[in-house]
Amino acid sequence: MAWPQSGDSAHDLTLPDQNGTSVTLSALWATGPVVLYFYPKDETAGCTAEACSFRDSFEVFRDAGAHVVGVSRDSVESHKNFAAHHRLPFTLLADVEGVGHRAWNIQKRLGLLTDRVTFVIDQKGVIRHTFASHLRMGAHIAESLAVVKRLQLGA
Repeated sequence: MAWPQSGDSAHDLTLPDQNGTSVTLSALWATGPVVLYFYPKDETAGCTAEACSFRDSFEVFRDAGAHVVGVSRDSVESHKNFAAHHRLPFTLLADVEGVGHRAWNIQKRLGLLTDRVTFVIDQKGVIRHTFASHLRMGAHIAESLAVVKRLQLGA
């Protein structure tokens, strides 16, 4: 089974963020596009590079009305430390039980690495873009931003 694709309805979920506050995806997408990215693990080289790239582009996403949300199986405490260590201004959701990973079909490959997948969800809860790459961290940001800007223009 593959990840959800463009045109599919997004799976709603509620998970705790890095502060322990419950966040519901549909409440976010009701107010603007959501860039939802699943990543393997806090404080690993690739995940830190990806998170810092989202951080460095955060104002552009925010100015376009978009919410950036990262999800991994790490704990609330791990996310809190990760966000503080790298000054991450966006939401990190703790999916310790894997509920969101299962709903979005985010798998472990070779029993090790969890898929690194980014989705852009519009204000109607429809996935407008799906991108996956373990090695091209910057492409997650560039591709998401291009879609968010198109949504901002009403395309």
